[in-house]
Amino acid sequence: MIVFTLGTIIFPFDRTVDWLNCLLEKEIITEPVLFQHGATSVARLNHPLLTPVVSLTKTEMQKSVQQASLVISHAGQGSTRMLAKMGASFILLPRLKCYGEHVDDHQLLFAQAVERFGISYCTEFSRLVNYIKHPPLPFEGKLLDEPSLAKYLHEFYQAPLMPNKVPPSPVNLSSELYYD
Repeated sequence: MIVFTLGTIIFPFDRTVDWLNCLLEKEIITEPVLFQHGATSVARLNHPLLTPVVSLTKTEMQKSVQQASLVISHAGQGSTRMLAKMGASFILLPRLKCYGEHVDDHQLLFAQAVERFGISYCTEFSRLVNYIKHPPLPFEGKLLDEPSLAKYLHEFYQAPLMPNKVPPSPVNLSSELYYD
């Protein structure tokens, strides 16, 4: 089984629906696909190997990832950290601003930043085809821990510090519904 996850953000990720449809029709993907699509419409997808779901709980997602031969995921930081921690074979597909998939290109910047840890990402269909035909090995490295990750990303992006700002309330990462 392949798990294809887009997260639950409100922006559609239509490019992935077109790609998935093509991958199934051309039989590049020949095994069942669990497609967690969030706000993205799947009305034009109809294939016997496809199981579309709007969302999954954290437990359901983890169980699906454990059973998957490959995970194709949006480049959310929470999903990426979960997949890396689980030792999954995965590819990141960053949402891009130019297609209205997010408000900016932070997912692309994040994917580029974690590539140095051996995490694969792609923004072109041809590269996705190559990764499906030749999946990356299960991740065995270690991503930076949360404080180190924030420090690394700050240094990577060279973002200016914003003194006298109150930090936002922390997200409850242990929530059953939170995985990104």
